Amino acid sequence: MDSLDTLKLLATQMSFEVDGEPRLTSAPSACFSPKEREQAFTHPAQLPNGQKILLLKTLLSSTCERDCFYCPFRAGRDFRRATFKPDEFAGLFAKLSAARMAEGVFLSSGVAGGGVRTQDQLLATAEILRQKYQYRGYIHLKIMPGAEKDQVYRAMQLADRVSINLEAPNTERLAKLAPHKIFLEELLQPLKWVEEIRKTVPAHKFWNGRWPSTVTQFVAGGSDESDLELLTATNWLNKNVRLNRAYFSAFHPIGDTPFENKPATDPMREHRLYQASFLLRDYGFDLEDLPFTSIHNLPLDADPKQAWAQIYLADKPIEINKAERRELIRIPGIGLKGADAILNARSINRLRDLSSLKKLGIIAERAAPYLLFNGHRAAIQMKLL
Repeated sequence: MDSLDTLKLLATQMSFEVDGEPRLTSAPSACFSPKEREQAFTHPAQLPNGQKILLLKTLLSSTCERDCFYCPFRAGRDFRRATFKPDEFAGLFAKLSAARMAEGVFLSSGVAGGGVRTQDQLLATAEILRQKYQYRGYIHLKIMPGAEKDQVYRAMQLADRVSINLEAPNTERLAKLAPHKIFLEELLQPLKWVEEIRKTVPAHKFWNGRWPSTVTQFVAGGSDESDLELLTATNWLNKNVRLNRAYFSAFHPIGDTPFENKPATDPMREHRLYQASFLLRDYGFDLEDLPFTSIHNLPLDADPKQAWAQIYLADKPIEINKAERRELIRIPGIGLKGADAILNARSINRLRDLSSLKKLGIIAERAAPYLLFNGHRAAIQMKLL
């Protein structure tokens, strides 16, 4: 295989890793032949600062010595594997970047020769990009299970984002999913180190003058865990290690793995977990506010914010002209920007009806049942009652 064939194979094997929307695109360029263009795989992604880019997601190697029950790269599974050397991949990506076929890179790897050795390979790749090719774009580096603290520090110096997949919410659940991984020492500890480094090392010592963001990923449904367990772990990470985002990947069975006959997780569960995680991170909700069922899962047929509002606001609607920001953002149809827009608008004139909310970009019909305008319910709400 030449380098582009290797990239095609490894990039397509990265579909299980999430960073942005997983939609496959290709960007043509005169620097590449039609065949080469087809093999330059990128995905739309949004950076921590909100900028949207075309992100190349790839493994450095799909060879792995770990035997996680759900993973397509588990040791002993029969499929075609490939490996890049650090300088080989760095040179190829520099070419893609110069041709504007990729605007950032998310680099992960199977574990071969131990977590420390594999992390060294990832770091070497990033160092070549930053130093030899003077690449100043976005790099997301995966932290390997078993990586050392100095390696985590070096990854933070080189990358805009670092991550390690917890996969499961706690030690008990991880044992069912990946029995030879150690939850606290191998997976959670690196996230703690990131936060320790942020607290002790000034941001200006990192490559772009900022600390990198951190994310993790859970396999939703892989270990028969509840939504409450996943969101309890997410909430702890938000508060204690300043996690930028938790990703949830709905489990789906892979052939020739111990879980090949395990039922796939409903994708709606993944969607509800994202909604609930944003409520915890950005909207001031607590775990106790979320509408868990008797088996500690979120209902699939209800938006968790809507379900909360139906319980607490339907009979006690909020006065739109007096509500504080923390109250406004709990109303369905009103997001963070919408709440700020309401506060700005009512500092000039009182809001009188739903049309004034629509002009601010609010989804007025969703908000209507939970609002009062100067002590009166909105006209559309009266029709719904």
